Amino acid sequence: MKVKEIIDRIMNKFGGVKFEQTCDQLISGSFDMEVTGVVTTFMATVDVIKQAIDCGANFVITHEPTYYTGEDKIEWIKDDPIYLEKKKILDEHGIAIWRFHDHMHAAPFDLIYEGVLKEIGWKDYLIKGLQFPHCYEIPEMSLRELAEFFKEKLEMEVIQIVGSPDTRCKRAGFLVGGGSLGLGVEEMPMILMKEQNLDVMICGDITEWTLCPYIRDAAALGMNKAMLVLGHERSEEAGMKYMAEWLEPMLEGTSVHFIDAKEPFIYL
Repeated sequence: MKVKEIIDRIMNKFGGVKFEQTCDQLISGSFDMEVTGVVTTFMATVDVIKQAIDCGANFVITHEPTYYTGEDKIEWIKDDPIYLEKKKILDEHGIAIWRFHDHMHAAPFDLIYEGVLKEIGWKDYLIKGLQFPHCYEIPEMSLRELAEFFKEKLEMEVIQIVGSPDTRCKRAGFLVGGGSLGLGVEEMPMILMKEQNLDVMICGDITEWTLCPYIRDAAALGMNKAMLVLGHERSEEAGMKYMAEWLEPMLEGTSVHFIDAKEPFIYL
């Protein structure tokens, strides 16, 4: 099975809709390459690429960029030794990399959220009928307990919070990845909290002058508001883990492996 055939099957599974402008491009290799195995991952880091080589896979499907900018532009980096060494590994081992981002989020139910909800078991808590679909009514617990829940489910050592650890959390918003930055509308997370009367917002990325001080001010005024920060990678990686599960049955014997890109931070 060739790279293009696998990409076509993925795209057709979700309606075959293709954006005219998208970051979902073939970053390395060629569409005509014969695939020996597939790896799904949040990000095609050097460590992930080496693990893909070790397991005999030559096609990596990554959610996020390979070359450090949103559109994987290489003009600025083409003489950089980090880029040159990474590209050398890809070329020497014949590795194709395809980015699956925009179309993944645009599926009838966002496939990143699908995987995250499967991982944490929250799908039945989704509040039905909302214009914005990622708010939940969960069993009530403290923010401290909620943080411990995510640390266990997503294998995290540290979770940042804003607000009191004793905040009672029942109505929760969940904005994975860059969603908590507002998706082009800076005030969106705060409006969502107000309109849906949310106790807690669970975030991927954060901007420290938007939702963060909004929550701090609410807490200082005695309101039951809090925020829990997972980071971009931990909040989205499970979507790529889930992708390996639904992709392999589509590929008629071609093996599919999930490789965890891991949280990028080391805590001292």
